[in-house]
Amino acid sequence: MTNDEKLELLADVFDVDVSEINPDLTLDEMETWDSMTKLSLVALADSKFHKSLKKETIATFKTVQDILNYLG
Repeated sequence: MTNDEKLELLADVFDVDVSEINPDLTLDEMETWDSMTKLSLVALADSKFHKSLKKETIATFKTVQDILNYLG
């Protein structure tokens, strides 16, 4: 899966248009980076990437690129 495809999935998770999300975006700058988004991210990682995402790992994410790196 390409980064563009992953960004489209993340745009859905963040409930934003794909044009509003890029790898350099800092998560703290996003209004939608909240507990519900984090739960949606856990579900995405499990269903699409077969990865178990723990809250300790989520806490290390600072940018969208960090999420992309984790998803592989």
